[in-house]
This record gives sequence, structure tokens and C-alpha cells, in this order.
Amino acid sequence: MAGRPAGCGDEMKVILFANTDWYLYNFVRSLAVALRDGGYELLLLSPPGEYGERLRGLGLRWEPVAMERRSLDPLKELRLIWRLARIFRRERPTLVHGFTIKGVVYGSLAARLARVHARVSAVSGMGYVFVSNALLARALRPVVRTLLRAALNGKAARLIVQNPDDAALFEAERLVEADRVRLIPGSGVDCERFRPADRPILSGPTTRVLLAARLLWVKGVGEYVAAARRLRAEGLPIRLLLAGAPDPGSPASIPPEQLKDWASEGVVELLGQVADMPALLAETDIAVLPSYREGLPRGLIEAAACGLPLVATDVPGCRGVVTHGKEGLLVPVRDAEALAAAIRRLHESPDLARRLGQAARARALAEFDERIVVEKILAVYRELGAVRVLGEAARLV
Repeated sequence: MAGRPAGCGDEMKVILFANTDWYLYNFVRSLAVALRDGGYELLLLSPPGEYGERLRGLGLRWEPVAMERRSLDPLKELRLIWRLARIFRRERPTLVHGFTIKGVVYGSLAARLARVHARVSAVSGMGYVFVSNALLARALRPVVRTLLRAALNGKAARLIVQNPDDAALFEAERLVEADRVRLIPGSGVDCERFRPADRPILSGPTTRVLLAARLLWVKGVGEYVAAARRLRAEGLPIRLLLAGAPDPGSPASIPPEQLKDWASEGVVELLGQVADMPALLAETDIAVLPSYREGLPRGLIEAAACGLPLVATDVPGCRGVVTHGKEGLLVPVRDAEALAAAIRRLHESPDLARRLGQAARARALAEFDERIVVEKILAVYRELGAVRVLGEAARLV
């Protein structure tokens, strides 16, 4: 274990930085509350948005930082790094924890400039640059690789990935030294809040299928709509729901015009951004995610915690939640016909669907409960000498 940082006093301060306040609220909230309740000084940073005030409403200290997620202007990006470094010098944190590729790179580089003792980088999937085959994504890869090498390495640095495929990719690309990588499955879910409904799944006259995700092409939304067309043509009593909103900050975001066309067609039901996911999942029979690649998909884990059978693509990240035939069914990526066939199979086999859902709930409790995940993250902090009271994590959440 690394020694306690010199000059840090009795208080340990952590800064959590992400590319959206939405990400902080939905994926980092349980960690932030655990750190605060454990006696840490804490600051959350992200671009401004509606979730910042929600974070403050939880008693968390949050500050907005001007940042354009799709900016490619080198001067703007350098100014952002310098702005972060100034905040870090002002705050003098013991540790900076960055999330998502851009948050990881810029947060870590700024922390180096500010001489922060420890840096933790959490990558939840490889992001647009590595997943998409678009010309822009391919052009950006060499630049991002160089920046990642500069950001991720160092004795007081650790990289957290959510699945073994991403760990292997980072090591194969020589982006980070192997002994700096830590595998932690996901960001954790509250398995008391997300729990099975009182009614048995597939007990009603209509089967309700749900895809809940950001409305990005790389989430497989196009394949989901194509599968819905196939199932509707067969006249089966299946309703396919789509929950989520576009992400204008991502080049893979589905245009509003396309969503209007789907809504007019009526082949899927567009629910928009849903605030009460436990309530929606309680009315769902099958959860689907036909993504092209994931870190560890929180939407699938929430559905698993609710005891739902899962249908997902056989890709990194999804395989970390679903074993084919155990918690759900895996289908080939970009294959709408196979996706429709898997949904049809569960619709026609309620006993199989319920057995898969029970196994999914058991796995969520054993591997993905937020208490387990927070403890593993604090174990990484311990390695870097950035834990206020050792062994405290089990009582934090």
C-alpha cells in the first residue's frame, strides 16, 4: 500500500470529474454519498446541466466547468485543461477520479499539472472514438491513444475498467502498464430499490419489452426498431418500448427527425427520459440491449436486479452481465433477425424467461450491488494512500 500523502493533514479530499452532470448523478452518486458520509471532503465537477442542482440537493458540493464535449479546437481543449488545473491547485485534493474518456484524459493531465498526489481513471466502455467506424472516429484514434498514454501512467495512477475485454485492449494497445489496471464490474446499483415486481413476468395478455439507453446508433436502437417491425408483422401480442433521450454531445446520437418518423410509424413506443426506472421495470417482462460494445451496461444490471430475463448482444460489456442461457440470451451484434427471434423465444417460453430472470437477480445481488462496487473502488484508493479510515467502506452505503 502506498503511504499517506505528505502534508494532507487529517482531511482527505477527493475530486470527481465527468463529462456530464447526468453521468455524475446516475453513475457516481452512490460513490459520492459514500465518500461524503465517510468523512471525506468532496467536490464534483462537470459541465453545467439540470442534474447539478440535484447533486446539490443531496448535500454534495458540485461546480460547473465549461466544456464542449464535441469540441476539436486545440486551444479550447488546452484552456479546459488549464482551467481544471487551476481548480485542482485551489482545492489541493489528495486524489482526482475522472470518468469517461474525455474526463479521464483531461482530469488526469490537469492533475499532473497541479501536482495532485493520486489519480484514478474510470473508463466505462471505449466510447465513440473506439467503437464507431466513422471517418471522424478513425481519425481521432491516434490522438486519443497518445493522450491516454500520457494520462494513465505513473506510480500514483490507476485505471479502472469494467470488463476483461477493455482491460486486454488497453494493455494490447500499450496505453497503460498492466499493473496499473483494476477490473471493477460497473458502477453498482441499489438492489433494494431495483427489485422484482410482485407480479410474475409474462403473466399478462401482452409481453412488454424494454430497451432503456441513451438514444445512440451504437446502442443498437436501429436494430431494435427493425426487430420490432418483424415481430409486429407476425401479429404477436408484444409491445416494444424505448426509453431514453438523444445525446447531442455524441456524434452517434440519433437525430430528432428519425425519432419523429419512428413515433409516426408506431412500431415502437417512445417513452423519452424516464425518471422512475424501478416503476417502469416493474411493468416490464423482457429487457433488451443490442449494443455494439459496452463497459458494463447499467441498464441491464438494473433490469437483472428486477429479476427480468435479458436479451443482449454478444459483445464486450454485455457478456459481463449475461451468460447465454443462464441470465438471458445473447445474439450477434447488428442482427435484427436474431434479436427478434430471441424476444419471440422468451415470449413463447414463460418458464424459461422466469428461470433466467431469477438467475439474473441472483447475479446482481452477488456481483453488482453498489455496496460491493463502492468497497472495490475504495480498495483502489487505499492502494494510493487516499483513504481516510481503512475498512470503512462496508458501512458507507
